[in-house]
Amino acid sequence: MKCKLLISFVCSVMLLCSAPAARAQVSFGIRIGEPPPPRSYYVPARPGPDYEWVEGYWFPEAGRWHWHDGYWTRPPYGGAYWVQPYYLNGHYVGGYWDGRHGHVEHDHHWDHSHERDGYRYEEHEEHRR
Repeated sequence: MKCKLLISFVCSVMLLCSAPAARAQVSFGIRIGEPPPPRSYYVPARPGPDYEWVEGYWFPEAGRWHWHDGYWTRPPYGGAYWVQPYYLNGHYVGGYWDGRHGHVEHDHHWDHSHERDGYRYEEHEEHRR
């Protein structure tokens, strides 16, 4: 009960104190600290000459670190290279593909797809030939 009253009071004060000329911003965030050390795991043989190895890495999700084993995959277009995720100054920077045809964001949901190793980026179709 006290918690609800306190939240209501804080919200009311914030609404009453905000004026049209005010340009203040409020943001909330949760920091979970640096990721654990990398895990060791088995690296299978390359499935084909056009596959690239994506090294295993930790990524944040729902306030915790989750490990993603490395895997072989095809880049989104010929000549693309994988930029490993990293943690710098309290911020996680997710991995992505980059190259002469631009930056392609990584999608963790795609990692679990059976279509992962296919060329998914239709806009780069002309660069694959």
